[in-house]
This record gives sequence, structure tokens and C-alpha cells, in this order.
Amino acid sequence: MRAAQIATLDGPSAISVVDVPEPDADAGVLIDVHVAGVTFPEVLLSRGQYQVKPELPFVPGSEVAGTVRSAPEGSGFRPGQRVAAFPGFGGFAEVAAADPGLVFPLPDRVGFEQGAALPMNYLTMHFALRRRGQLREGETVLVHGAAGGLGTAGIQLAKAYGARVLAVVSSEGKGETARAAGADEVVLADGFRDRVKELTGGRGVDVVADPVGGDRFTDSLRSLAREGRLLVLGFTGGEIPTVKVNRLLLNNVSVVGVGWGAFWTGDPGYVQEQWRDLQPLLERGALAPVLGSVHDLADAAAAVTELDERRATGKVLLRVR
Repeated sequence: MRAAQIATLDGPSAISVVDVPEPDADAGVLIDVHVAGVTFPEVLLSRGQYQVKPELPFVPGSEVAGTVRSAPEGSGFRPGQRVAAFPGFGGFAEVAAADPGLVFPLPDRVGFEQGAALPMNYLTMHFALRRRGQLREGETVLVHGAAGGLGTAGIQLAKAYGARVLAVVSSEGKGETARAAGADEVVLADGFRDRVKELTGGRGVDVVADPVGGDRFTDSLRSLAREGRLLVLGFTGGEIPTVKVNRLLLNNVSVVGVGWGAFWTGDPGYVQEQWRDLQPLLERGALAPVLGSVHDLADAAAAVTELDERRATGKVLLRVR
């Protein structure tokens, strides 16, 4: 089968499409991949900078959508069934294998492109907002990186759970993507703290969802209302910020780590609980991933480079078949 492979740690441009053996039939649920999602960890993996370091060469790709080719007896899945899945690795290929606990039935209204945009971003943001952030109806959420796949997922989930959403973007053009995801207000990253203060009447926001990090971090803390929560999801800005903990005392605020993978690996059934929570929202159209560029599998290097250069708006995808 064709697959995009990382054979050297020279960055996204070194990703190449090669022929590799198909997964073994006993490797889990085998999925004929129609579309694969591209995520920021693929950027890090291409340079050996991710916390997980697979042996070279390997096939990246952590999320897919397609049809079941075969499934273990008792898994609950059947050949031909439309699914999304989180294989972790191996998704940038014509056939992927996934643990049955990380395969999810797709509602009829959700196409393969949207399905491939769901597993990592929506489950991560669901964990961030619902479990780690304890988001309540009527609260106000500030989302950084709001035009990317994770940011647009955060906007839609926060809105679905009854929050007001302020979206932070780096340019006016990206603001249109955030608005399409449902943001109530769009704020440019440059000077966002003053604008947030104005939009909240000086109160601040209850929750900040931050996958960017870097030099925005301190102003995010200062943008929190009393007992606000800053959710640390990652560092796409490149710099891992530090916090002077005396700042946490000033308004009784919290900095909360969001490690979705670290959590569910210790509680494997949790991911299916999440999907059951998301399914009604998908079925009624409350969640509809904002899609960005779609690349052919042969152009996997260009797709990952788009994330590396922070040009992506919406979810970047690979069309496999």
C-alpha cells in the first residue's frame, strides 16, 4: 500500500510517499482510509521533537476516517461501516489499524473529511474544557490559535456548552475562519489583553484555552477573571513559557495542564465516554469542523509544512482515496 513515511528527522519536507506492507489483519480494526487529519505533532515527529520517538522509518498520522475492512470479533464494528479513528500512528496510509477502543462510528450526516477532523482536536478540547477546565454554561472562554484545527474545535465546543467565546487570531484573514467556527468576538493577538478587558467590561474571562504559549502567556493570566482557569494545551508558538506563581494569588486563578493522551492511556474507556458525549452534538450539527486545505497523500510533506509555517486555517487534511 502507499503511505507517507518519515525516514529521517529533517523536518516536514523530508516526508516521502513509499510502498509499505499493509497492517496485519490481527492488528485491530483495519480501516480503508479515505481521509487523514494532519496535526501539529506530525511537525514535531518529523524533527524528532515529540515526546514519543518511534523507531525510523515510520508512518505518521494519528487520525483517519474511512470504512472498516475487518474488525475483531466482539469489537462492535462490521466491514463497510463508516468510522473515524485515532490510530496514533500509521494514518497517512491507504490502510490503517486502530485499537477498537479508539474507533468511533460516524453519524450519517458527517462526511469523511469532517470525520478525519474530529478525533484529536475535538476529543482534546472536550477533555480540556469539560474535565480540566470545568466549563459552565454562561462563562466566557478565550481561545488562542483560534483559526487552527484545535482552536476552531475549542470555539465550537465552548459554544455548544453555552459559553461566550472570544477568539484570538494573528491576522484579519484568520479572523474569518474563527467567525465561521462560531466565535462571538474576534481579537487580534497584538494587544489582545486590552481588547479582552474592554469586551468583558474589565471583568476578564473565566477560561483561556491556549495551545500557543510563548509571549502571550502572561497577558493570558492577566486576562482571567476571579477564579479563572488557564488551560495549557501546547506550544505551537515554539517557546515554553514560565509562570511566577505569585501571580496566581492575585485573583485566585489556576494554570491547568491538559494532557489528553496521558489521561486516557491510564483510563482507556474514557475516550468512548467522550465520543458518546459528542455524538448528539454531531448528529444535530452543533459540531461541524471548519475545514482548511485538502492535499493528496502524495503531497503529505506540503500538508505538514503548512502547519509548520503556521499558514493553516481550519483543519488540514490528506485525501487518500
